[in-house]
Amino acid sequence: MVTLGCKVNQYETQLVKEALLQNGYVEAAEGEIADLCFVNTCTVTSSGDSKSRSEIRKLSRNNPGTRTIVMGCYATRDPEAVAALPDVFEVVTDKREIPDVLDRLGIVDIPTGISHFDGRKRAYVKIQDGCILKCTYCIIPKVRPGLQSRSPEDIEAEVRRLIGNGYKEIILTGIHVGHFGVDTTREKSGFPPFRLWHLFQKLDKIPGDWRLRLSSIEAAEVNDNFIKAAADCEHLCPQFHLSLQSGSDSVLRRMRRRYYVERFLEKTERMREQLVNPSFTTDVIVGFPGETDEEFEETITTCKRAQFMKMHIFPFSARKSTPAAEFENQVDPQIKKARCQKLTEVERDLAYQYYQTLEGSDLEVLIERVESDTEGMIRGTDRRYAPVMVPGSENDVGKLIHVIGKKANRDFLLAERINQSPVIQPESILASS
Repeated sequence: MVTLGCKVNQYETQLVKEALLQNGYVEAAEGEIADLCFVNTCTVTSSGDSKSRSEIRKLSRNNPGTRTIVMGCYATRDPEAVAALPDVFEVVTDKREIPDVLDRLGIVDIPTGISHFDGRKRAYVKIQDGCILKCTYCIIPKVRPGLQSRSPEDIEAEVRRLIGNGYKEIILTGIHVGHFGVDTTREKSGFPPFRLWHLFQKLDKIPGDWRLRLSSIEAAEVNDNFIKAAADCEHLCPQFHLSLQSGSDSVLRRMRRRYYVERFLEKTERMREQLVNPSFTTDVIVGFPGETDEEFEETITTCKRAQFMKMHIFPFSARKSTPAAEFENQVDPQIKKARCQKLTEVERDLAYQYYQTLEGSDLEVLIERVESDTEGMIRGTDRRYAPVMVPGSENDVGKLIHVIGKKANRDFLLAERINQSPVIQPESILASS
């Protein structure tokens, strides 16, 4: 099984895999030819399309005569092109059809959620699908139309199951997480409102040593109810991915986003007032059609004012069938590249500034790996998603440990385990980083 793209795709692949295993299928061993292959594709950018095609061809070469089932956003957007690729047996243009596809494979017992998340120390839980916004650069509303929220009861059961199987961090994800519940508890539905903040309040009641994280939230959906609930939840991590896309009001209008810069920044300030040192991460599109030097500088200023700890920086990629693909004044690729580099340097400076605020603080860190180039050290992320390096061993991987932040640099925060002396002096690690 091959997955490209977002957290939602990764979750959906895991669900299909568990359905297959639950019904007698066996995962092909290394070097063994698979009878059946699944590819979950992405189409957010043109590179997502090309990577999807490449993976399908690779599976055909390595598994002669296999049957490949292709799903995901690229399969939805261009099913004819996908169907023409070698050994493609079926193209799933709507993921709501997956139960029917599995039924044709003899799989009738389909789980309502996952129990594991292969290859990861944290587990994603999909809570909704679909997007109804009309951002001019985005193809996703056309390949994942409408809204479809899962039931809170199914989500809770899945989270409990994952915690019971040893996962210490659960990430709520979806195509538009902030619209969870909008489709199922509208005023005309006859049901009382049940929105995202109601969901994490419900999940917060699950006992145990675990933590909850949101994959993303639109600033327009951060209201007083959301902030109060977030501040009151014990398990919810104080890290929020607020998608900015641009820090220029004129670019935001061309993108057809739902906020202005000052309104966005007002939301971050209100959250800082009620939560303890929350961190903010974001997405930024660089080189949107018509973006001037002045507009790009406005984005830099906004990012500094928002004090983002981490930014996912993307050069604008025109997607066919979106309005922005037809806009005039497309930005030269070399200008986009230079702007991405400049914004990346800003990001590193902002990250360092935020890591410094954690020096001397008690932190809870989920350990994800052993440092291969620094003996006796392990690495993970704290509740605010800051990368942390601390003394430890393979036995700590997958666990939550408590540390004290000692010294920050531009790449991570060095920490000491509480009541334990450091194996390596901070100065030697910082000097080598």
